[in-house]
Amino acid sequence: QVQLVESGGGLVQAGGSLRLSCAASGRTFSRYDMGWYRQAPGKEREFVARINYSGLSTYYADSVKGRFTISRDNAKNTVYLQMNSLKSEDTAIYYCNVVGTGSWGQGTQVTVSS
Repeated sequence: QVQLVESGGGLVQAGGSLRLSCAASGRTFSRYDMGWYRQAPGKEREFVARINYSGLSTYYADSVKGRFTISRDNAKNTVYLQMNSLKSEDTAIYYCNVVGTGSWGQGTQVTVSS
C-alpha cells in the first residue's frame, strides 16, 4: 500500500500563493492517478484536482479552476498542488489520495486570512 505525506500548508493572506507537496512511498506511484481533496470545518471532504498517472491529463473543481495547478514528478514520487490567488474559502485541510484506493495522507492545513 502506498503511504502519503503532505506538506507545504500554512497561513497566507488572501491573494497569496502556496505550493503543497505529497510524497509517496513505494515503487508503484507512477501507475496511479493522484488526487487532491480538501475538508473545511463543518463540511464534507471535497474534490479539488486530479492528475493521471503520466501527468498528461488534469481535472479541477470549478471552484479552483484557473487558480490551482496539479502536477507530478514520478522520478521523485511526488505530486504537487500550486495554489494561486487564494481566497478565504480555500481554508481547509488538504489531503492527497491515490485514486481508486484507500490511501490517504494525514493532511496539511491551509489557512487564508482575509
